Amino acid sequence: MAHRRILSLWFPHLAAERVLRADRGRIDRPLAIVAEQSNTLTLASLSAEAEAEGLSVGQSLSDARAFCPDLLTHPATPEQEASFLAALSRWSGKYSPWVAAQPPAALLLDITGCSHLFGGEAGLAEAIRADAETLFLTVHIGIADTVGAAWALARYAGTASIAHRSGDAIEQEARATRSRAFKRRNWERGGQAPARAGRFVATSVAPTGQTRAAIAPLPLPALRLEVETCAKLARLGIRCIGDLTGLPRAALARRFGTDVVRRLDQALGAEPEPISPGGPPQHFATRLSLPDPIGLADDIEAGIDRLLPPLCAKLRKAGRGARRLRLTLFRTDRSLQLVEVGLARPSDDPARIHPLLTLQLPTIEPGFGIDMMRLQAHVTEPLTETRHKGHLDAVAAAKLLRDGDTALADLLGRLGARMGLEALIRLTPAASHIPEKTQTIQSAAYAVVARDWPVPRTPRPLLMFVPEPVHPQAAGRPPERFRWRRRDFTTRHAIGPERIAPEWWLDDPAWRTGTRDYWRVITESGEHLWLFQALGGGKTGGWFMHGDFG
Repeated sequence: MAHRRILSLWFPHLAAERVLRADRGRIDRPLAIVAEQSNTLTLASLSAEAEAEGLSVGQSLSDARAFCPDLLTHPATPEQEASFLAALSRWSGKYSPWVAAQPPAALLLDITGCSHLFGGEAGLAEAIRADAETLFLTVHIGIADTVGAAWALARYAGTASIAHRSGDAIEQEARATRSRAFKRRNWERGGQAPARAGRFVATSVAPTGQTRAAIAPLPLPALRLEVETCAKLARLGIRCIGDLTGLPRAALARRFGTDVVRRLDQALGAEPEPISPGGPPQHFATRLSLPDPIGLADDIEAGIDRLLPPLCAKLRKAGRGARRLRLTLFRTDRSLQLVEVGLARPSDDPARIHPLLTLQLPTIEPGFGIDMMRLQAHVTEPLTETRHKGHLDAVAAAKLLRDGDTALADLLGRLGARMGLEALIRLTPAASHIPEKTQTIQSAAYAVVARDWPVPRTPRPLLMFVPEPVHPQAAGRPPERFRWRRRDFTTRHAIGPERIAPEWWLDDPAWRTGTRDYWRVITESGEHLWLFQALGGGKTGGWFMHGDFG
């Protein structure tokens, strides 16, 4: 049986090089991808030129501008970067059928039994490097027996392990050498210990069975440990993996946590770490390339008519329905426009989707012309949710789900195309005896229509608002005369009281006034109001207005 071999691909400049690939030949300055982190613009990815200027990932943009005034920046686009990594994952399938993505910029390949097809592991690594150079990408490769070791070699092979402070290294802690430390000028003012000589190796291979020796000189971050844990270990003079392997495991786990021992075992192969490759993604898209640019609304609609039927046929074949669709219009000036629509119920019927797309035609700006159109169903759902039923029940459920009353769903889809599906809400019942908590607000496009609403013992007002104070002008329960919203009211008829107690297991600030006695009050002027008396609790009680029956 072949020994397991793992190959790790790390693209240190992936996000920046993705932009450089699109604008190849037009960018001749250092490039940085900028992302917002904790309300601060920081560098998320750097080109090789920017890294040579001394910039680093995680540095603030203001500091980077001070170091490199000619720095060119580009905003981070996580969706496009994830899509690019997924494309690289499909590309790497030519080397191994077992590929797993490690966002944001790495891939793992199980090359057990595959390397001989390329002339050995060295030939495989050289083939990957040649292909990456053709793709204008920088790649670092690590090959070892375990996932942790391959990951470490791809990122840290050849790097120096730096001591946390002067004299922290184990080989510098001997009492005989401590007395001569003052003679070393690098240590006179608390400087760092000299770094180990070495250069970053783009390809590093740990021979079979020699994982421990290959990763021993690597720094502690190569074990995928937290920064705080590495700092604590460095204070004890432990600065490389080889220093860590000789320590007692029980004391190590007790002092620094089990994660240190687990990561070390994974790197050495004592604890298994499987690779979980992603399944083939389902793509539901159609594209139309036009011989001449178009710009009229009728022409765009005719293009939609060409794109929609084959897309729905793909969905129907897979048993899925489109929930959100994206129409991408490519202009002749290399710009594009995105149009998105959503459906309240998944569908594969062109007649239901077409009106939603045509509603967006007035928002399209063709510019100098559109030469390509692409329609994609990027959010889909199964059309049949019922399984393992009898034949008659399964057929009835599927028919109801597919051919049921779609009038409300079509209405929600049309409203959502104009206002956005997020603006459409629906009330659903909730299990609570508190009047304002008997229903919850949910999205109308995704919530199920409530059928059996619980009926309260007494009527509830049509309009319910935050309780407002009422000032009694006369005695009585409820008061015969009271003032509310700068108006005087006279009670003509009152029904009640209905006593409602708070939820004692919750500390609701609105119910700290304690138990309430509710009254339905009809005034002399015809108002039908919902009045309650707070009987006192954590706050002073009194009379409050809670609703209007209309």
